[in-house]
Amino acid sequence: MHKRHNDAINIELLVVPDCPNTRTAADRLCQELDGLGLHDVTLRTRTITSQAEAEAAHFTGSPTILIDGRDPFAEPGRAPGLTCRMYRTPDGLAGVPTADQLRQALADALGDEPAARHPHR
Repeated sequence: MHKRHNDAINIELLVVPDCPNTRTAADRLCQELDGLGLHDVTLRTRTITSQAEAEAAHFTGSPTILIDGRDPFAEPGRAPGLTCRMYRTPDGLAGVPTADQLRQALADALGDEPAARHPHR
């Protein structure tokens, strides 16, 4: 069943205390949500402070982005833990996914075609 743009989508940003990439990840997510017309989606931030919390949340580093409870950037075999996270981007490793990667993850969660294929209307 495909989701429509007006259906609820839950986005959670999981971080460790004082993560230097929290603000960048949150800002980039908000920009992409706005760009997709998802103005009423709430972005929640949750701070992970213990190994037990990390394991329970399948948290593999800060920041972790969950879209409807799923980590679209999960790497198989990566162990949960209180650590910084690096993302594979077209330009190499980075502390947050690129805008294009986030847009694609959101479009996938909505069951839509890649957002890049939709011309500005």
